[in-house]
Amino acid sequence: MDKTQFLEELKRRLSGLPQSDMDERLLFYSEMIDDRIEDGLTEEEAVAGIASVDEIVEQIMAETPLSRLVKEKIQQRRGLKAWEILLLVLGSPVWLSLLIAAFAVCLSLYIVLWAVLSSLWAVDLSLAVSAVGGLFMAVFDLIRGNPAGGAFMLGIALVCAGLAILLFFGCLELSRGLLRLTKKILLGVKTMFIGRENTER
Repeated sequence: MDKTQFLEELKRRLSGLPQSDMDERLLFYSEMIDDRIEDGLTEEEAVAGIASVDEIVEQIMAETPLSRLVKEKIQQRRGLKAWEILLLVLGSPVWLSLLIAAFAVCLSLYIVLWAVLSSLWAVDLSLAVSAVGGLFMAVFDLIRGNPAGGAFMLGIALVCAGLAILLFFGCLELSRGLLRLTKKILLGVKTMFIGRENTER
């Protein structure tokens, strides 16, 4: 891919951004390619040394506030014709209720995921507290002269400690996964505002 193709593809993929932002990004990458060419690289090598268009678009979308994208999308809208307004109003009992229901289902599933994760963290904490409590009870039983009870409580404390450690790492990975999912959801919402045709490769 040469410089012109790279910049055209980048421009096409960023067409939903505010014009000033898009021009600034295109100028930045144009100058970066020119600097690499001045350092002795060919045009194709200079472009290949930069991140892919997909990675650049993803990074730009992550950095751009959602409010700017929404504002730009609203400003680009043309006025609706009378028949379009009539269809929107007449169809609103159907499409509006379906839209609200879909949003509610997605939101509730997302909340359930976080609730399950919170419950798992609570179980992990209770296992850790049980391990500490079992250890104290084992020492207490040994001091009272009950070695069988002390050994039993020590075993319970070790089992709880082992389960707490295993669950801790599982919860940690689940938390990271949910945070990545949240980031992807936000990126997906932002991408919707620059148009589906711009996200096609």
